[in-house]
Amino acid sequence: MRFRFLWIGKTKNKNWRALQDDYLQRLSHFVKFEITEMRESAAHETKFGEGNRILGNLNQSSFVCLLDVKGSEINSHQLAEKIENWQNRSQKEVVFVICGQDGASSAVVERADYSLSLSRLTLTHEMARVVLIEQLYRAYTIIKGFPYQK
Repeated sequence: MRFRFLWIGKTKNKNWRALQDDYLQRLSHFVKFEITEMRESAAHETKFGEGNRILGNLNQSSFVCLLDVKGSEINSHQLAEKIENWQNRSQKEVVFVICGQDGASSAVVERADYSLSLSRLTLTHEMARVVLIEQLYRAYTIIKGFPYQK
């Protein structure tokens, strides 16, 4: 299984970028991944236009996990169980999608196989990326029985 991170915009803040890179390096010990950074929406583009661009970057066979404020709120151990389940079901690619500032279009929500909420709190996109990657790393340490999660 491999992960693909598909998100709108780049991580511009050097501090968030450093944290993102640190956790990506850690995560690379457990799973292969790639990042697809899509351009931010133009002023005239709606979330539906952005959604169509996102859908155009998804493979039909990919399992899509949408990061959405309306998604399931789970803890780190439950996320680890989800990942193990995806592995056991032989998912080849899991795509984690973080939409733009206006949220996900109805088409992206419908395409998602699973919706995950990182928090009820509003997070910046840069922060959400770091939290997601850290939690995926944490999930793998739980799966492998490493002491990080303690």
